[in-house]
Amino acid sequence: MSITPQDPQKRAQGVQRMFASIAPRYDLMNRLMTGGMDVRWRVEVIRRARIGAGDHLLDLGAGTGDLAREALKQAPGARVVAADFTVEMMQTGLSRYGKPRDWSGADALHLPFPDQCFDAVVSGFLMRNVVDVPRALAEQYRVLKLGGRLVTLDTTRPRENLLSPFIRFHMRKVIPWLGGLLSGDRSAYTYLPETSENFLPAEELLARIHEAGFRQAGFRRLNFGTVAIHWAER
Repeated sequence: MSITPQDPQKRAQGVQRMFASIAPRYDLMNRLMTGGMDVRWRVEVIRRARIGAGDHLLDLGAGTGDLAREALKQAPGARVVAADFTVEMMQTGLSRYGKPRDWSGADALHLPFPDQCFDAVVSGFLMRNVVDVPRALAEQYRVLKLGGRLVTLDTTRPRENLLSPFIRFHMRKVIPWLGGLLSGDRSAYTYLPETSENFLPAEELLARIHEAGFRQAGFRRLNFGTVAIHWAER
């Protein structure tokens, strides 16, 4: 599979096809790639979203709905929408888990929701895949209520340290091999590490969040500096 970064539309279509192809094994690969730590990260994302009964939360780029289900676990009375632009991912989540009940086909750059309708917007490993980060942040800002919370979980470029050679070996060799073995699509798990290494450093994403108009923004690095959770308020 070829994903063309020079052409935003073709790149988006390529990303969509890639996620469609790996949907049945996506959750399993996430657990294996992170040693199960991604489950803990999602718990923290929802905790930082500070949702309660009756609050309206959007899980954007939901995939199979991991964050949406964690939100319902922490706040059973919340109204949760899981949105993604890959139908196969949403179908896998719905058929495998049966919840959340509300799913929406949505492009992160053109959200099909009215202004100021969500109390929180969360995402997991979405931002590195969008073709226009400022536009994606602007859309999330638009649909958040005043005082609403933004929380993103994504990979980030780690600082160089003694573990860097081992991290690169894991990302460039182990993950593609394991992904090819389990999903049959090695190219998808070559693309994912590449986007991780080439995505904005945590500090730069924080700057973009500020530029989008958010306030009280911050971030925390995790997993030897390869993952970060960012948070902010409208």
